[in-house]
Amino acid sequence: MTRETVDQIRENPYLQYFIDQLSYSNEVPFDPSLLVHFRQRISAELVNKVNREVVRRWREIGSADGEKKNPSAKIEPPKNQGKLILDATCAPADISYPTDLKLLNQARQHTKKFIDVLYEPLKNKILKKPITYRQIARKNYLKVAKQRRPSRKQKRKAIKKQLQYLKRNLSHIAQLIESGATLAILSKKQYKMLLVVSEVYRQQWELFKKNKQSIEDRIVSLSQPQIRPRVRGKAGQPVEFGAKLSASSFERYVFLDRSSWDNFNESGDFTA
Repeated sequence: MTRETVDQIRENPYLQYFIDQLSYSNEVPFDPSLLVHFRQRISAELVNKVNREVVRRWREIGSADGEKKNPSAKIEPPKNQGKLILDATCAPADISYPTDLKLLNQARQHTKKFIDVLYEPLKNKILKKPITYRQIARKNYLKVAKQRRPSRKQKRKAIKKQLQYLKRNLSHIAQLIESGATLAILSKKQYKMLLVVSEVYRQQWELFKKNKQSIEDRIVSLSQPQIRPRVRGKAGQPVEFGAKLSASSFERYVFLDRSSWDNFNESGDFTA
C-alpha cells in the first residue's frame, strides 16, 4: 500500500502540488518506508483531535442561526443527550492467508540466511559449514503445500518435519554464536526477524505438542508480527487479520475511540 501511494504521487501532478513540490517530477518523492514511520506516530488521540477541530470549524460555518460562535468555546455536547452509535470493525492487513506449514517454511528460510551471515566471519575457524538440509526441507514442504486438500495427518506430519528443520537451524545459530560469531553483524531488520522466528517456533511447537488450534498472541505473519487473527463469522471469510477499530458516531460525526492489534470488547468504551 505504501509503495502504491508513492507511485500515485509520482504520476499525479495534483498530488505533487498537494505535498508542496514546486514543479512536476517523475522521480520518487520519498522512500515508501517514510509513510510507515509517520503512520506509527498517528494515534487515536491525534485522529480525534483533528476530528474535533474539523467539527468545531464546521459548526462555526454552518450554525443554524448564523451567529458566529466563540472559537475557544467547547464543542462537546451536554452529557446524556442525543443518540450515540458504537461499532467495531477490522482494518484488513495486506497479507496472504497464513497457514502453520507456510509460516514454518518461511521461518526456516530466514534461519538459513542467518546461518550464512553468521558463518561468514568464522569460515577460516570452522571449516565445515552447518548443514541445513535446505533442499530436502523445501521438497518436503512443497510435497504437501501443492496438494489441494491434504489430510490432517499429512499436514501434521509436514509441520513436524518443518519444526525439526527449524529447531536444527536455531541450534546451529546458537553454536555459531558460542564459536565467536556476534549478532551485531546482523542488520536491525534481520535481528528483529530472528526474534520473531524464535517466537514462532515456540508457539508452533506448543500447538503441535498439545495438539491445540489457538494460542495467545499468535503470530500469523513474519513481516508483521503484530497482526492477530480475528474470528468475525462472516460468510466466506470467517477470520480476518488486522487491527481492530472501535468508532462512535454522534450527530453524523465519527470519532475513533480505540485502535489495537490485540482483541478487545468494544462495550468497554461505552459510558452509561
